[in-house]
Amino acid sequence: MIQIIPSIAIRQNKVVKMRKGVVGSEKIYDENPIDLAKRFEDHGIQILHLVDLDGAERGSPKNYHVLETIAGHTKLKIDFTGGISTDGDVGKAFEYGADYITASSIAVIHPEIFSQWIMSYGNERVTLGADVVDIKSKKVAFRGWQKNSELHLFDHLRFFHDRGLKYAKCTDISRDGVLEGANFEFYQELIDTFPHLKILASGGVRGVDDIKRLNDMGIFAVIFGKAYYEGVLDLKDLESFLVKK
Repeated sequence: MIQIIPSIAIRQNKVVKMRKGVVGSEKIYDENPIDLAKRFEDHGIQILHLVDLDGAERGSPKNYHVLETIAGHTKLKIDFTGGISTDGDVGKAFEYGADYITASSIAVIHPEIFSQWIMSYGNERVTLGADVVDIKSKKVAFRGWQKNSELHLFDHLRFFHDRGLKYAKCTDISRDGVLEGANFEFYQELIDTFPHLKILASGGVRGVDDIKRLNDMGIFAVIFGKAYYEGVLDLKDLESFLVKK
């Protein structure tokens, strides 16, 4: 059964959602991240994807205090991401309550460091964020999706898979925050190419039918945000996917 993972993105202490990763396009939601996390937990959600947008853009995490507060007030397992670039960043993330970390830019800039993290912290706790703006070229984006590398997504995934990577979060950024549906062809290609890699699908999910289709395809987990914030997806719709406590 597919894992259901809501996302909370933080910029300047506010819950926001961008369109297609474009800075300045973000919509601010009148939500307290702690109350939001508790609401997810109350509906049976077990894992939260917490995005430090400030950290992603500056290259080092900034919102550890949000991580610490959510970890202290819920029993959610937290996947923390955004600007994690050093061993110290990883250590602090775990210290402040993260159960897992997802890192993107460091894997592009210093792949040997990210490879070491997979070994040092274990492939159950370290996820590769590998996202693309142009689905045709599949060049990996980094630094909060504001820069494009010359790395082809599949080469990037293969490099780390050969070094023990187990989990990869992959986003078609052109679908992110616009509620146009997940890019199913993209995820089918990923599954076909990397059958032993556990793929976390992110970007474009507009409702429970999308989640059902991703589940039937064999996607490991789905990360959603805007569909919930805009009232398109009700948490009650997800009950059939959630393991009862």
